[in-house]
Amino acid sequence: MGQLDGNAAIVTGASSGIGRAIALELAREGAAVALVSRRREKLDEVLAEVEKLGGQGLVIPADLSNPEQARGVVDTALGRFESLSILVNNAGVTRDNLIMRMKDEEWDTVIDTNLRSAFLLSRAVARPFMKRRGGRIINIASIVGLIGNPGQANYAASKGGLIALTYTLAKELGSRGILVNAVAPGFIETAMTEDLPEATRSAAVQEIPVARFGQPEEIARVVAFLSGPGASYINGVVLRVDGGMGI
Repeated sequence: MGQLDGNAAIVTGASSGIGRAIALELAREGAAVALVSRRREKLDEVLAEVEKLGGQGLVIPADLSNPEQARGVVDTALGRFESLSILVNNAGVTRDNLIMRMKDEEWDTVIDTNLRSAFLLSRAVARPFMKRRGGRIINIASIVGLIGNPGQANYAASKGGLIALTYTLAKELGSRGILVNAVAPGFIETAMTEDLPEATRSAAVQEIPVARFGQPEEIARVVAFLSGPGASYINGVVLRVDGGMGI
């Protein structure tokens, strides 16, 4: 028996990295999982892993910056899983550049993927979660959204906006039994960080008190906790999982 038996979750950006780890961890805890990303083939691979764990899964390819597709994700998940009660807004991209060189497309792509999609999906699940008098929305932000980072004005703004969205939705929806929280990872070993130059990695590690990058599974376990009964009185919290980087 898992702590999330009888629940179902939508996990965006589930095709790799942190999203994949979250989907697998929620499945281990007993939740059915709707896997969302633009990459169908990668989602199919994650679905196979979910089913190998004995879990239920559903693949939903979508462009989450499109309002109709975002609504379609929620409708499809509800059509399959009446017990839908968890939304994990994890989808994210980077387009790093200094502000004086940043192109409009680099700004828009990051804001649309990282922030707009979370707004669209949160709006779409609000009514069905209200109807069931409960639910969890967990936004995957970033320590960069709290402290900034040169060359990442777009990414920092998107994650800072996601944190502000978390606070606001926690106030709007808390009285309806819907808890809204955020996780702010630091440097995590994913495709986003694996290509960093060694000098950059070394400099980053020196800023982290635990002296290492985190693993996707370390984020996933925190998300599973926030999704479960042990977090029933946690609302409007931004939980830093960064090895102390933001101190």
